[in-house]
Amino acid sequence: MSPLTPRPDPIRILAADDHTLLRTALCELLNAERDLEVVAEASSGRGLTELVERHRPHVVLLDVEMPHNHPETTVRKLLEHSPDLRIIILTMFDDPPLVQELLQLGARGYLHKSVPRGALLTAIRNAATDEDQVTISVPRGTFTAGGDMGRDQSPGPVSPREREVLACVAEAMSNRQIAVRLGITEGTVKRHLRNIFDKLDAVSRIDAVNKAMAKNLIPAPRGRSLH
Repeated sequence: MSPLTPRPDPIRILAADDHTLLRTALCELLNAERDLEVVAEASSGRGLTELVERHRPHVVLLDVEMPHNHPETTVRKLLEHSPDLRIIILTMFDDPPLVQELLQLGARGYLHKSVPRGALLTAIRNAATDEDQVTISVPRGTFTAGGDMGRDQSPGPVSPREREVLACVAEAMSNRQIAVRLGITEGTVKRHLRNIFDKLDAVSRIDAVNKAMAKNLIPAPRGRSLH
């Protein structure tokens, strides 16, 4: 590894997360460190490039599930405009193919939001001071024993966001309509559906809705039917 020149000034951070309470707590945690400084915040993917250009952060902490945010496009665009920028994904979303794709695009870390405080701080410092360092911290089972990313783990419970997607599917909404209602991208909707199918062992949208209603995960739709 070839370390970058040590920084005499604090590491400048942009925190992008649409959950206001979580983002506020995160910023307070980071600003409490003498060598870290949050210089900008964002609640969606809109205008991130402009924020980076204006505030010149060293590190961007990027959530996956934000309005107007397609994570692959966002990472690619940010790095095209600011090649020296260090992007760390900080999210509840641990879809293995997405982890792999974002790291291949140049993200310097992928951390689950359950990561310990010390691990997050270390990841930020490593990303800002070591040009080769990549940090990955996701729930056990995201990686196979051989180190590759896969889906050999047992599916987890259906998340609140996945229930929202299922409720929209139960209303016979298209992926585009779901994306608009929930303020997410169609790509994110598709990832949610893929995870839902895995977790419910469903073979179609109708099958997923029927199994979700049988498990009382969502209420029965009113006055509409799936086709």
